[in-house]
Amino acid sequence: MDISKYNGNIHPDEWILDIQKYSYMWEKNYGGFLNTAISLVDPTIKLPTEIRDIEELRNALKENISFTVFKNTNKRKLQSLKYIPESRGGDTSKFISNFLKLCYNAEINDIEEQKNYLYKSLPTSNYFAIEFYKKMKNVNSINELIKEFEDIIAEESNLIKNDSVVALKHVATGKYLNSAETLCYTTGSRTQLVFAGSPVPGSNSLWKIKFGEELATNNTSIKLQHIKSSNKFLGTNYDYNCWRKSPSNNHTEVSCNNISNFSISCYWYENWKFNYSKLENHQGYLKSNDIINLSIEKSHVNNRVEFLRSHDIQFTIGNDTFQEVVCHNERLGGNDEWRIELIKQHIWTIDTLHY
Repeated sequence: MDISKYNGNIHPDEWILDIQKYSYMWEKNYGGFLNTAISLVDPTIKLPTEIRDIEELRNALKENISFTVFKNTNKRKLQSLKYIPESRGGDTSKFISNFLKLCYNAEINDIEEQKNYLYKSLPTSNYFAIEFYKKMKNVNSINELIKEFEDIIAEESNLIKNDSVVALKHVATGKYLNSAETLCYTTGSRTQLVFAGSPVPGSNSLWKIKFGEELATNNTSIKLQHIKSSNKFLGTNYDYNCWRKSPSNNHTEVSCNNISNFSISCYWYENWKFNYSKLENHQGYLKSNDIINLSIEKSHVNNRVEFLRSHDIQFTIGNDTFQEVVCHNERLGGNDEWRIELIKQHIWTIDTLHY
């Protein structure tokens, strides 16, 4: 049986609750609970000569300078506390447990003060700062505070950040946007093939998404770099005053290539813009499972805008059949919807977290 002594390194309330578990034994064998409790206080902590009950003991411990030092130590720990996102190996459950314990030990019970300490523990990215402000301004209790914080963390884990690995699923047909380094068009540009492939993501359907900001919002310009052929990007090209045509119709061919592979007479376009397909039902940053439209602007042809589309039309190369992916400038429809899925979230570095 390990009965704790009081040495000033535990909150008096917690210590009294702990030793009260043994009060039934002390009443019978050790001359009473109060006398035993007093005997467990470290002799360096000076108590009043007369203490008549456990509440007077509690108050005496709290009035001692050791408790002031204990509270201030826990406040300083709160000030230096930093939340590490789970994507960087952090543990949210342990963080919250530690945060609540420090607030308890420092006797910080005011909700606004608790909010302030929690806010200062967060990475100083735009996402955390903005979401914390939005969600916390009407919070009035510690339970609400932790619930809203957990909601922020859950949403953060689904965010698509710059350099994250994603897959794009064609909503209408359920097939993923693919490219294959060993396959090329036999018509048009004769460059690396892009098609809608299997209904499950594989190595050919993984793309690194790139944009110039920390996070992406509606209308952000993005690039999609094919993982398996790492120096190539999703795009279209314009050559000698004509578009490369898709294999099965007059739409614009979509390929996977790099600007360095084209001559001066060709224009290569790889900067896409995404828009939420159902904007009225969406708020905030791009995240996994959002349904989007992807468009590309052809600056050398009167800023013509075309949208990425797939459909049931197929074409063959040798003995293999492929579901076509094209660009078009017709009216948007169901065939232009893509579900973006997060495969691997890019990890913010210490520099980008700005601790």
